[in-house]
Amino acid sequence: MEIDGLVVALAASVGACVGGGWWAVRRMVQARYLLDTPTSKIRSAAQGYVELYGVLQEHKASLQARLTGKPCLWWRFKVEEYSSSDKRSAWRVVKSGSSEACFLLSDGTGECLVDPKGAEIRPATKEVWQSDQAPLTMGSGGLFDWFSSGKQYRYTEERLHAGEPLYAIGDFHTRGGGQQGLDLSAAQGTVIREWKGDYGRLLERFDSDGNQQLDESEWNRVRLAAQLEAEDRHSVQSLQPAQHQMGKPSQAQPFILSSHGEDQLARQFHWQALAGAVVCLLGALALTWLLRNALP
Repeated sequence: MEIDGLVVALAASVGACVGGGWWAVRRMVQARYLLDTPTSKIRSAAQGYVELYGVLQEHKASLQARLTGKPCLWWRFKVEEYSSSDKRSAWRVVKSGSSEACFLLSDGTGECLVDPKGAEIRPATKEVWQSDQAPLTMGSGGLFDWFSSGKQYRYTEERLHAGEPLYAIGDFHTRGGGQQGLDLSAAQGTVIREWKGDYGRLLERFDSDGNQQLDESEWNRVRLAAQLEAEDRHSVQSLQPAQHQMGKPSQAQPFILSSHGEDQLARQFHWQALAGAVVCLLGALALTWLLRNALP
């Protein structure tokens, strides 16, 4: 085997082995998170990593999907151009994107605002079509203007709609409603930093001797006033209605939004993990054969 071909074969084998193994482990871990995390009700969900199941609702105004203009709560699109040569033909992605607007999830006990940024989203609605019209620019309504082209394009659009069921697993937290504890030291520090932003006003309030500096006793008054201000702010916030939110976890935990239920997702992840393991095994076998037979 020529050296260039050998290098390519070795790289492909190592890539298949490592990539397949990583994918298998990742999907197995995600499946375990889905199966081991109990479904919570929004009203009584604990703060932190939770699993919810409910129905999608509009948060503000509905969106228009980028390609079709259909009303929805979330969209993702992909435009591919077909390229052909003597050696190979393939679809090449020329444009893609997704919306980032929040939407509401309701389960009958409450509503949770879901921020889709960073989520693996698996919607039920997916449209795919081909055309010789290419997207040129974005029009005033946020949709693409089109022009005729001799090339072939493939369009893919996925959407979430109001009234559809949604499975969600991610980081859940609540503001207001008396459920948020007070970290007095951190809250006091936040108030002091805000006051330092207008240092002239700070001196006007606490510089008793008028020397344009704050001595230790004056700083003690600042700290006490900031503590009282932080407690007052927390009291006001606690009286506000509870606002539940879900977003991407800060730790390496899956953040998944899906039109399909937990059991179906777990089965898909297990099959994908098996496929990754097969690819890893084939890569390892190919690498072993190359090391034994192809190397001088």
